[in-house]
Amino acid sequence: MDKNLSALKPALVWKHFAQIVRIPRPSSHEEKIRKYVMDFAKSRGLECKEDAAHNVYVRKPASKGMEDRKGVILQAHLDMVPQKNNDKKFDFTKDPIDAYIDGEWVTADGTTLWPSWSRTIWCTGRSKR
Repeated sequence: MDKNLSALKPALVWKHFAQIVRIPRPSSHEEKIRKYVMDFAKSRGLECKEDAAHNVYVRKPASKGMEDRKGVILQAHLDMVPQKNNDKKFDFTKDPIDAYIDGEWVTADGTTLWPSWSRTIWCTGRSKR
């Protein structure tokens, strides 16, 4: 079982994915993932805020020379739908997802993985414009 997700390409995307997937975040328990996203943004000097409904907003200014271009808005939800195999003992409020590489797939041990939003945030956020 290969657990080195950051060895996948593009490496930076999978590095962040491997960190995010280990943060427990079922619906109504998104505090840790909100903090992760806010800390990520702040560490890069990006404007960020959390509103009263706990939506997180991150704003990145245009790259030099692109200030006259139209902006891009990305949206994703931060929670996950907790699903596991019947024989798997797992607490979605505390336990990290155990993701691994299985051939050409990234999967999880006895739980769902919820990759779509995580990859959307980090893949589209890395594009040069």
